[in-house]
Amino acid sequence: MKAVAFFNNKGGVGKTSLIYHLSHMYAELGLKVLAVDLDPQSNLTAMCLSDDAIEDLYVVNSSETIFTAINPVKRGIGEVKYGSPLQVTTNFWIVAGDLLLSDFEDDLSANWSKCLDRDERGFRVTTSLYRAIEIAAASICADIVLIDVGPTFGALNRAALICSDFVVIPVAPDLFSVRGLENVGRRLKSWRLEWEDRVSRAPPVDFNLPKGGMRPIGYVVSRHTQFADGVVRAFQRWIAKIPASYRQSVDDPSVADHELQLGTLKDYRSLIAMAQESRKPMFKLKPADGAIGGHQSAVRGAHDDFEALARRIAGKMCVSV
Repeated sequence: MKAVAFFNNKGGVGKTSLIYHLSHMYAELGLKVLAVDLDPQSNLTAMCLSDDAIEDLYVVNSSETIFTAINPVKRGIGEVKYGSPLQVTTNFWIVAGDLLLSDFEDDLSANWSKCLDRDERGFRVTTSLYRAIEIAAASICADIVLIDVGPTFGALNRAALICSDFVVIPVAPDLFSVRGLENVGRRLKSWRLEWEDRVSRAPPVDFNLPKGGMRPIGYVVSRHTQFADGVVRAFQRWIAKIPASYRQSVDDPSVADHELQLGTLKDYRSLIAMAQESRKPMFKLKPADGAIGGHQSAVRGAHDDFEALARRIAGKMCVSV
């Protein structure tokens, strides 16, 4: 499987909506896509499932979430156990998030250190999220895995990021998002080196260890406002600063500056509300959903934007679309 995580230290940059729409787009393009919700807030899960399905998942059955998958390892009573991901639509499945993942933070922090001592349980706990993703991806023969994480630098996100081969950084055109990008770049470098050190010390184990590539492949500018005469000046100011910040902090010297920007996504305004009400991506809205008149042009524009972005990211990952 090829997995890409979407991560910024700054919240509110449209990360979860980006993953939701890309998942639907990859499914439309014919790929089998697995979305993995590793943010304890579980907003991606809420976007993907109906209210009845969510109630059944968390209240009635209390099963088949990422936390129930890794809980036997957390408790020290068994191995990762996961049935199958939940199907959202044709070619699109999700590993549901869980607020209880927050309870896993201390275990992950303690066992990260134990890996330095060649402790098998340290590796078993640290890589439990990866094994749950492996099982889910194999069950649907996933072509691509999209991982959603929260905007923190805690042990949970570290364990989530080592599951990824690639990282995309969503950035809004403002000071705090750009600084968040800079923080992410430095932390990714640190985590990659720390994991390489631990893997070099690993004892023989009966499970796969993630490579922890975490290779940044670019950034996506989201939620900027654009009028007929172009992007508003205040936003353009920050958009212009992103390449230098990315180059300094994230770094990929073999890539030209203009290739670092994977795409730009406008603030689609009223389409967002319609999509949330209809529980479907913006680019699939129909007149029956309220997308009438000029809205249909915006729907087509959103489709073109997300298709171009999906193809660009897949190309960077060497995934055929």
